[in-house]
Amino acid sequence: MIPVTAVDVRDAESLVVEVLRSGTLTQGPVVARFEDAFARAAGTAHAVAVSSGTAAVAAALEALGLGPGDEVITSPFTSAATLAAILRTGATVRFADITRDDFAVDPDAVAAEITPETRVILPVHPHGQAADLGKLAPLAEEHGLHLVEDAAQALGATFAGRAAGSFGVGCFSLSANKIVTTGEGGVVTTDDAALADRLRLLRDHRMSELHAAVGVPQLDRLDELLAARRRNARQLSVGLAGTPGLTVPAELPGREHAWHRYSVLIGPHAMLARDELVAELAQRGVETEVHHPKLVFDHDRFREHPQIPAVSRQDFPVALKVTEEVLSLPVHPALSEADLDTVVREVREALGA
Repeated sequence: MIPVTAVDVRDAESLVVEVLRSGTLTQGPVVARFEDAFARAAGTAHAVAVSSGTAAVAAALEALGLGPGDEVITSPFTSAATLAAILRTGATVRFADITRDDFAVDPDAVAAEITPETRVILPVHPHGQAADLGKLAPLAEEHGLHLVEDAAQALGATFAGRAAGSFGVGCFSLSANKIVTTGEGGVVTTDDAALADRLRLLRDHRMSELHAAVGVPQLDRLDELLAARRRNARQLSVGLAGTPGLTVPAELPGREHAWHRYSVLIGPHAMLARDELVAELAQRGVETEVHHPKLVFDHDRFREHPQIPAVSRQDFPVALKVTEEVLSLPVHPALSEADLDTVVREVREALGA
């Protein structure tokens, strides 16, 4: 089976052993080293490590003073963790539909959702490509709103040459993120020194020295890891072009994709429906994933939630269609050229190409 995800952390062994021998397992010098390296990678002055991506979003919103009565506008095409972190503050959530070419919030849809109670625009950078920060950042500034970026999957992605997570307050996950992963952990990035100080005071759940030790060597190799993903994505896109019913993902002008995931769309005229293709590819030895199979507010835990105004799936037609069609294929650095050729061949054959 060709796995959809593979992470090589063998080069972290020496630093992990060093931490174990030091006797310091809670936050210490290795976490500080990790934060410095992460800030450089994210293009910001400060990076504050926390225990998870959910904690990163929650800490960022809390540090900005968000609370009951405030509103956050975000995407319906995201993980439950994003929504849970917002709800933890007591704020109300509003949703804006996405665009089909980048799976991220449509700035025009965001603008239509702004009310006097709105305090934060929270775009999600899905699958490794930044949302349209060229429109979202000015929109936030125009209305006096905070921009908080859910960059959980977008370490290494750029917009107009600037790193995702550096336009506002960046929130990263080190478990959801497969480019640099520590198993558990999250990071908040900012250029605001006062906000960084508040974040350090607020973080109840901190990253351990062991998790930081796993992450430091990956950050040292970040350029290499990103180059491999980009090379693999190009090979997949070339090989899959023209497959009936399949749309390959686009790297939009002015944006550099990190390829956290390589996500195609399986349209209504494909030989197999998306879920049928998942089963067929598994039989053929190719693992796939579906992110996300439903809109975030449609999970049982969020239905009729008092902080989520009544919404319908039909209110977000683009996001709804993407949940029905999206499929992630293997793109990680451990893939050989033969693996990539196999993925292309099996997908094309399964769809009658």
